[in-house]
Amino acid sequence: MYGSRYQTVSTLLQYYLFVPLIQKDVHLVYLANELASNSIIVFTRTVHDAQRYVYDIEFSHIAFVYPSCRLSIILRTLGFPAVPLHGQLSQSQRLGALNKFKTGGRKVLVATDVASRYVHRDMTSFNDLTIGDSGLDIPSVDVVINFDIPTHSKDYIHRVGRTARAGRAGKSITIVTQYDVELLQRIEKVIGKKLELFPTSKEEVMLLKERVDEAGRLAVNELKEEAKSNGGKKRRRDGGGERDDKDRDDDVVEAGMPRTKKSKGRR
Repeated sequence: MYGSRYQTVSTLLQYYLFVPLIQKDVHLVYLANELASNSIIVFTRTVHDAQRYVYDIEFSHIAFVYPSCRLSIILRTLGFPAVPLHGQLSQSQRLGALNKFKTGGRKVLVATDVASRYVHRDMTSFNDLTIGDSGLDIPSVDVVINFDIPTHSKDYIHRVGRTARAGRAGKSITIVTQYDVELLQRIEKVIGKKLELFPTSKEEVMLLKERVDEAGRLAVNELKEEAKSNGGKKRRRDGGGERDDKDRDDDVVEAGMPRTKKSKGRR
């Protein structure tokens, strides 16, 4: 039996959306469009799952990117004010992203679990914004979207707990692919309730597909160009390997990404 610490609040409406893996992006955009008047946190996976190879539409090459960056670019390209929060951002960049979201400058925050909990646990610069062991705590978050279903049920509870706080109503939507059914069933067992199917219009989703595919191509190309311009020399200039690894945070280092290495051949 699971205790009350694994229960979700009664004011939280919990939904799932069952989609083919290759249609996750277009369904996320559909949800962002349907919920455009709301403040939204989109959660992507961390640790090993943070390493995602994103194929372009022709599948002619692959790009290694952070899902939070890619999704925020796609959303911004399509007119949705989004900002990413992930482990490769510096502390000041994380605080800047959070402040934009908190003040309404960005309506969508695309975050990884560890990054959203990290931003200095002793941070006191915001009176009503706290980040600590309980995770990201920002008032008035209307909707949580699990773009990637969490592999641990407690992470699901932490994520959806960002909305429906202090007696307010809230909504969570978990995108489930054909590979995630067991994870969904595990979550439902832990929280002791079945998630409801979120209603969608297949016709409206398909109308978005071409634009979303194009935005996905642009996002991959933008990230590849950024990776080329931000090579090892810049990292070394910015403070060396130790600082770079610290800024990467757990969702990078634990994911098995290569740490900054000192060159053996050159000084």
